[in-house]
Amino acid sequence: MVKIGPAFFDYVSKPESRRKFERTNLNFGEFKGLFPLVLLILMTGVIVARLFYLQMIRGSYYRDLSENNRTRTKVIPAPRGIIYDRNGKPLVSNSQVFQIGSNGEEKIIPHEEALKLISEGKQIHGTVRREYLYKDAFAHVLGFLGQISENEVILPTFSNYAISDYVGKTGLEKTYEKMLHGQNGKELLEVDVQGREIRSLGQQEATQGQNLDTTLDLDLQLSVKDAMLDVDRGAVIASDPGSGSIIALYSKPSFDPNIFSLADYQPIGDYEAVESIIQDTENQPLLNRAISGTYPPGSTFKLITAVAALSRGAIKKDTQIVDTGILRVGEFSFGNWYFLQYGKTEGALNVVSAIKRSNDIFFYRAAEGAGVENISSFAKDFGLGAKFGIDLPGEEKGTVPSPSWKEEYVGEQWYLGDTYNYGIGQGYLLTTPLQVNVMTVVFANGGKLYQPHLLKTQNSKPKTQNFIKKEYIDLVREGMRQSCGTGGVAWPFFDFKVKNERLPVDNQDFIEEASGAARTVRIQVACKTGTAEIADKEKDPHAWITVFAPFYDPEIVLTVLVENGGEGSSVAGPIAKKILTEYFERK
Repeated sequence: MVKIGPAFFDYVSKPESRRKFERTNLNFGEFKGLFPLVLLILMTGVIVARLFYLQMIRGSYYRDLSENNRTRTKVIPAPRGIIYDRNGKPLVSNSQVFQIGSNGEEKIIPHEEALKLISEGKQIHGTVRREYLYKDAFAHVLGFLGQISENEVILPTFSNYAISDYVGKTGLEKTYEKMLHGQNGKELLEVDVQGREIRSLGQQEATQGQNLDTTLDLDLQLSVKDAMLDVDRGAVIASDPGSGSIIALYSKPSFDPNIFSLADYQPIGDYEAVESIIQDTENQPLLNRAISGTYPPGSTFKLITAVAALSRGAIKKDTQIVDTGILRVGEFSFGNWYFLQYGKTEGALNVVSAIKRSNDIFFYRAAEGAGVENISSFAKDFGLGAKFGIDLPGEEKGTVPSPSWKEEYVGEQWYLGDTYNYGIGQGYLLTTPLQVNVMTVVFANGGKLYQPHLLKTQNSKPKTQNFIKKEYIDLVREGMRQSCGTGGVAWPFFDFKVKNERLPVDNQDFIEEASGAARTVRIQVACKTGTAEIADKEKDPHAWITVFAPFYDPEIVLTVLVENGGEGSSVAGPIAKKILTEYFERK
């Protein structure tokens, strides 16, 4: 008998065990017939478990989904508040437009197309869009609307907004967005399986936004636009010297803001599409030059140089400085504009006659005596080099230089020539038209600095007052008055007259020249011109004029900038005269 080793099982050599194994194979074959039944039981268990999960554990979730498929909430946009001028005239309106689509994918369609689709039984949604009544006249001050972005809608500021809402992107529309927007309404709609509306289940009405009363003067703004017709680039600011309120603000080039919010619209002006506005990087039509453009102020800054020199004692009321035509410092020379153009000098001048004639030699010497730090200190007192906080987005602060500033930003020390240039508003000094206007307001009202604003109900208390001695203000004012008179440099305002029988003749501010149905009245005004050179000598200088009227009891301060326009008196002066003529003839 063979001995079995440990590597083999017992049934290899034992017949009985082998027969048992064969019987086991037969039983397994019979079990295979039961496999479909077992599989059916398992599948049934899985289905029951899934149903239990869906109905018991996640039942409420899917019931909500089902309900939402049956109903839809439609946002009813709130009509925006209306923006008015200072006399209650509307500057904007809310116009009916039509949309087609659903689920947040609506698009605005022209009225003709909407009427056609309605006649075909299609569902068209009516909504309200902003319309700017005076097109490009108020583009930079009112601003425009655009659809809220995905980044904006998640901000706390816009917590109650819908993704389809339009919001202010620039101007007053942006500054006072929360006031103007209002509260959206809602409508609950029943829909079928294809998303088509069946009926309304209820509605919550929208609440219109608050109206906005501004300090703007519609008629004056239109006069400004008309006066700037032939200007390529520039800005105009007009304000009330008794409150700091802005009564006109215009930037050129402008654009028709309706192009951003109306679909079937043919814009006026040079820009026919949003893309053409955005892509014009040379003229930058979206730039609000009145508050965001920074320029050397030229000779308009001599008013601050005069105050700084008087305060320091560098000059007095009767101080005389002789015009030599050219002032030489080492190998550098600094000339007076009159000598450089006509080869003539103007003799001895005091501070009044120097302002009258805008004499550079006088102000070189005055700046040297005042000192750069003193000039910078007074410039900052007038609000230069900082933002006023006007209620418009995009305000720039400009630059008030100093020796430490030059060391930090230019990497050079301050030279006497820098002081000379600074004294006549050149060099590193940069201002906005708004800043020049506010500076002029201080001289117009006798020493009060107001925060410029456009909201009619805003507080009009002075931010600063009595920071300049009255005698210094009076000297500067007299120089400005003579600048607009015969022998001054602002020749467009020589013998300034208007025709208006309603003006109150007082023989001081308003002097009757001729009576009759169209009575002619001479008006006393005060002004300062500026011709600001720029680094690119291939381009013309910036033309400035800043003026207040009437002289003794001012009611308007007007500042005009023509970018690369040329001489202030010849270019900006006539524009200012045209605006003020229309202003006083309407009174």
